[in-house]
Amino acid sequence: MTEALDKQRLFDSLPPAWPQPLLPEIRARVAASAERFVILDDDPTGGQTLHGLPVLAAWDPETLTREVERRAAFFVLTNSRALREPEAVAVARDVGRNLRDVQQRTGRGLAVGYRGDSTLRGHFPAETDALYAALAGREDARPACIFAPYFAEGGRFTINDTQYVQQGSRLVPAAETEFARDPSFGYTHSHLPSWLEGRTQGRIRARDVISISIENLRLGGPEAVAAKLRTVPEGGIAIVNAAADRDLEVFIAGLLDAEAAGSRFLYRTAASFVRVRAGIEPRPLLTSDDLPSTGEAGLIVVGSYVDRTTQQLDALLATDGTTGVQLSVSALLDDAGAEVSRVATAVSKALTTGGDVVLYTSRELVHAAAGLDSLAIGDRITTALCDILARLESRPGFLVVKGGSTAHGIATRGLGMQRAIVLGQLLGGVPVWQLGPEGKYPDLPYVVFPGNVGGPDDLARAVRILRGCDDARPR
Repeated sequence: MTEALDKQRLFDSLPPAWPQPLLPEIRARVAASAERFVILDDDPTGGQTLHGLPVLAAWDPETLTREVERRAAFFVLTNSRALREPEAVAVARDVGRNLRDVQQRTGRGLAVGYRGDSTLRGHFPAETDALYAALAGREDARPACIFAPYFAEGGRFTINDTQYVQQGSRLVPAAETEFARDPSFGYTHSHLPSWLEGRTQGRIRARDVISISIENLRLGGPEAVAAKLRTVPEGGIAIVNAAADRDLEVFIAGLLDAEAAGSRFLYRTAASFVRVRAGIEPRPLLTSDDLPSTGEAGLIVVGSYVDRTTQQLDALLATDGTTGVQLSVSALLDDAGAEVSRVATAVSKALTTGGDVVLYTSRELVHAAAGLDSLAIGDRITTALCDILARLESRPGFLVVKGGSTAHGIATRGLGMQRAIVLGQLLGGVPVWQLGPEGKYPDLPYVVFPGNVGGPDDLARAVRILRGCDDARPR
């Protein structure tokens, strides 16, 4: 078991960061390249660090071709973390085949990767293997993979090949957090080479994993990174350590050098990597002035059940001007029609009062029952939430959805979204989309609030910002 560490003491022990910013150089190289950067997002929270990129809910060749012709980078929303592994693999193959077709149609090179969870949950390596085989047109092809779970906005740091989650002033090994107890994606290792050996069932041995260390980045720079990356074999994995965004800049400058020399990689990363690889400068957090508003009451939907979300929900329900409506998961599993009807009526009535409405699922975790596993129960909950929204006649002024899989289901199945634009972040790690014109609520501000992000008061704070009562930016 790896012990928790004092963050400041650990950071002070590291070499100084690389002295010069490299993002301007990365941005210039991205702009000058004909290559496109395509990010498959395994839940809808990948825009946690950036702005201005489209999010696609479809991946047919025609849709992908249109986006490749007009954008240097974009997301494809697969939501595969909410699927069982065979279904997730089938989606990866489908997207890979279509991207291969797009390459042949357009003649453009594609840099492709999965944006996944910074706390190590998800269908890895099954998805990346299937995606790469489809892209390569060879079933036995295995990618040289970049694994970079660093995500500063959510307090996730990779140091000495170990993934840490910040809790207050401490860095806690990921395997010692609640995320490691996920019923679908649980794990016991925080040391990434050991975690990778377990996830690949020994295909990748811990001793064979190539580590890009903090020392490589801060003392050797892009040249040292490129040299190490050239040693990654087909089917191998390189771990990226990072304690600051500058570390990612150094790594990606070296990555671009290695790729320019002929190396090819598939990426499996958290959101911070995506922003730097796309060459996007950070922008200030959004305020209510940056968002379209109708003055109508907002709707907040809380589907995530992790402890952090429950704390945030309790704080929100305690604020003035909010009405809570609970969806009982046990009642839903007993009689979905009756529970959906009851809740939809209650939400519709509450929205007419002029205050914000919080629609939330019961907090008890319902374990497998009546032949349903956790993913199937989650799908039933999301379907019910979508049905409730479909029955609402009033348009809310904004919509906040807490929980990645819940946010995907409501956007695509509940509201009919096909394409959205990431406007920026309301709080650190909390992206805001502007929905496209095709769905139920055109141009609506849609806040995707990940279940594992934020402090106890941050959901309430997000709602205050959307009301125009608070400013998230530092004074």
